Amino acid sequence: MRSQTFEVNTGSTERVHDITRRCEEFARSCGGDGLLHVFVPHATAGVALLELGSGSDDDLLDALRELLPADDRWRHAHGSRGHGRSHVMPALIPPYATIPVIDGRLALGTWQSVAIVDLNIDNTERRVRLSFLSN
Repeated sequence: MRSQTFEVNTGSTERVHDITRRCEEFARSCGGDGLLHVFVPHATAGVALLELGSGSDDDLLDALRELLPADDRWRHAHGSRGHGRSHVMPALIPPYATIPVIDGRLALGTWQSVAIVDLNIDNTERRVRLSFLSN
């Protein structure tokens, strides 16, 4: 197994951050066939496969705001108002994804991208681990 980490600055606003290019570069450097596992080791971030740039990323954030309002209902209540929702979000958008790699290329569907979903405005830095598994 090959593995590497990199840092992502997701900023101080809710964000869907595209990491597709980094995933593609890593898969290409590994070559061959296998599985790319993408993992964000944070309690408040997730990994999503979705179409980016067409409004779907904003739609996702709007849906999460509706499902997980930034108000005072959350028992986990340190940090900014509504911070507890950031700790619930990874149950809906898990902190990992596994993508097939064929001949060094991600086998994503048409329009799919790999993104970090981060509602936590209190933590702007994220680490991403990419692991390539092959036989």
